[in-house]
Amino acid sequence: MTQIGADIRVAAAYLQAGNVVGIPTETVYGLAGNALNPDAVLTIFRVKNRPAFDPLIVHTDSLAKVEQVVTDIPEPARRLAEQFWPGPLTLLLPKQDQIPDLTTSGLPTVAVRIPNHPLTLALLRSLDFPLAAPSANPFGYISPTTAQHVADQLGDQVPYILDGGPASVGLESTIIGFEAGKATVFRLGGMALEDIERVIGPVNVRTHSTSNPKAPGMLSSHYAPRKPLILLQPGESPQPDAKAGALVFREPFGGIRSDNQRVLSPTGDLNEAAKNLFAHLRALDSLPVDIIYAEPLPNQGLGWAMNDRLRRASVQH
Repeated sequence: MTQIGADIRVAAAYLQAGNVVGIPTETVYGLAGNALNPDAVLTIFRVKNRPAFDPLIVHTDSLAKVEQVVTDIPEPARRLAEQFWPGPLTLLLPKQDQIPDLTTSGLPTVAVRIPNHPLTLALLRSLDFPLAAPSANPFGYISPTTAQHVADQLGDQVPYILDGGPASVGLESTIIGFEAGKATVFRLGGMALEDIERVIGPVNVRTHSTSNPKAPGMLSSHYAPRKPLILLQPGESPQPDAKAGALVFREPFGGIRSDNQRVLSPTGDLNEAAKNLFAHLRALDSLPVDIIYAEPLPNQGLGWAMNDRLRRASVQH
């Protein structure tokens, strides 16, 4: 039976024994296992029902430990790391041989980051191995932002969930790699593009999705509720519908029941909206509605990443 608690010694014992645990980060909750242990990594894929061609992010607690699992850190990557770690930024770097191919889905690069959460940083400091930790949800479903979300959707498959409270950012990390020496964003996320470009200058952005991802989180259909989700065009409103739900930025739509709507930020704060995005999608998915309409966010700051998540959540519909 799944246990929820705040004891890093219990979490560490499970991890050292080759088990997986739920861990809090500032982005979303992760499903963690020993990144150097192929059996533990295989358990992550099995519990999530995640395809083996979708690579995992490796987490540790210091730049010195990152240097132990990669062969090179380009100068722009080092500047980003020094500026934003711990934080919602993942760097895609050439891996050392000790990182199993299963962790990186056979790719020569490994996605690495230092999460900004005191409990998980303490846990990582107590371990002599890094943690592979994708989001702790069934593959393709809404990412979890509380320990209870993890328990609700993965249940007894995870023996222990480290409870660090609600995620403070609420969006997965931004992933940056380097192609021909040029910084490239492979996944929009919790680190705003504007902040990144202030440190290293203009970056390329991969706006398309792929069925053969070079980095985590690049699949075209992802982060989706069970109910059909329709992403509206800017300025568009849905037709009145008593059986519809709506995810809106600042103000509810007319023609849809107020109790079937969730407002991301009444004040128009994109950071607050990001923190609420997955929790509100999850709440709408649990309501007795037939369809969910989603209003796009302004394309600035974390709005880019939220629109990316909504687009992917709506693709299959």
